[in-house]
Amino acid sequence: MRRITILFTIALLVLPAAAGWQIAAWELANTNLQEEMRDMGSQAGSHIGFIPPMSDDEARSALVRKAKEHGIELKPNQVRVWRKGSGETSTLHLAAEYSAPVNLVFFSFHLHFTPSSDK
Repeated sequence: MRRITILFTIALLVLPAAAGWQIAAWELANTNLQEEMRDMGSQAGSHIGFIPPMSDDEARSALVRKAKEHGIELKPNQVRVWRKGSGETSTLHLAAEYSAPVNLVFFSFHLHFTPSSDK
C-alpha cells in the first residue's frame, strides 16, 4: 500500500512538471520567433540603403525558415505579410498563426500562438 502511495505521489509531481516543461519550451520558441519577426520587420539594412528591401514572398519564406530553426513548423499560408507606405520607406509587418502540441501520458492539447512584428 505504501508503494502505491509513493508511486501515485511521484506521478502527481512528474505530470505537471512535464506539462510545464513543454509549455515553457513552446513559449520560449514563440518569443524567439517574435523577436525574429521584429528584426525582419525593421528592415534596418534597407532603410539605410545597404540592401534592397525584401519582397513579400521573400519575407514569408525567410520567416518560415526562421520558424523551422526554432522548431516551429510553419507553412507559407500561415504567414501574413503586409506593408505600410511605399518604396524604401515602407514598413514591413509580419504575422503568423500556428498551434503547438503538448503531449502528456493520458491526454494532449494544443497551444495556439499568434506572433506578430507589431507586438
